[in-house]
Amino acid sequence: MSAVAAKPATGSAMNPTAMGVGVVLLLILLGICWFVSPTVGLMALIGVIIGGVLIGFGVHFVPVGGAPAAMGQAPGIATGVAMLAAGGGLAGLFGGAWAAAAGQDPIVVVITGGVGGGLMMAITCMMVNFVYVFGMGIPAASGKVARDPITGDTQAEYKSQGTEGHGLPFVSFVGGVTGGIFAGAGGTLIYLELLNLYEGALPTLMTLKPEQVMPIAVSMAGMFAVGMFLVNAVLTAYNITGTIEGPHDPKFKRWPRAIVASAVASALCGLVAILIVLPLPFT
Repeated sequence: MSAVAAKPATGSAMNPTAMGVGVVLLLILLGICWFVSPTVGLMALIGVIIGGVLIGFGVHFVPVGGAPAAMGQAPGIATGVAMLAAGGGLAGLFGGAWAAAAGQDPIVVVITGGVGGGLMMAITCMMVNFVYVFGMGIPAASGKVARDPITGDTQAEYKSQGTEGHGLPFVSFVGGVTGGIFAGAGGTLIYLELLNLYEGALPTLMTLKPEQVMPIAVSMAGMFAVGMFLVNAVLTAYNITGTIEGPHDPKFKRWPRAIVASAVASALCGLVAILIVLPLPFT
């Protein structure tokens, strides 16, 4: 039970020095991309950074209970932050990739990715509550708030003694869907930006026809998008450190740190993804 009740004494405070270093690194990476490709490459990198930030922010909404949730001793889904975020985000990424292959407008593609991620999280949260209520015989109750911020329902009388709560309260359900939407849209945006870049650069680089390049561009954009999604999900998992109920959880206030970290990590990964297809100005 000590693992369930343990709460970090510190960690939610922002470190101005670290945040400043992160912003400086971000500007340096943007400057390198501007030097290499001040138009196409820079715009693609900005899109990748925005997508990474959406992923990092969205993961904070996802209710994760870890091992305690499997025993009904903490609210949330009984898995890790990175695994759950990856599942929701990748579902959205696949949906957005399908919309891109169908030739939809970029805005429609990103929205489709968000809907895919939100739908996956909605189904997951619903099935989790089915298991809790009908399989384990316990109601959904939060251990972080006295009342559900959305419905106003009281929580204390439903919470078992010695636990941090259990199940998925309504605010956690909404948070999971919201996080899936943000993460799915962010992953799709990264994929779309890299796909457009590769479609334009690879024909010249490989001296192939555009129709021959398409399978290569789709594969490369998909691999980099999945990789960047996992990078941002793991970074956010370290920021959360354990379990989180959703947007009402005190740990949610840590999201500014994750935003800076996701922006820097996405810029670095995105720069690598861009430099492999764009010639350097001094070559």
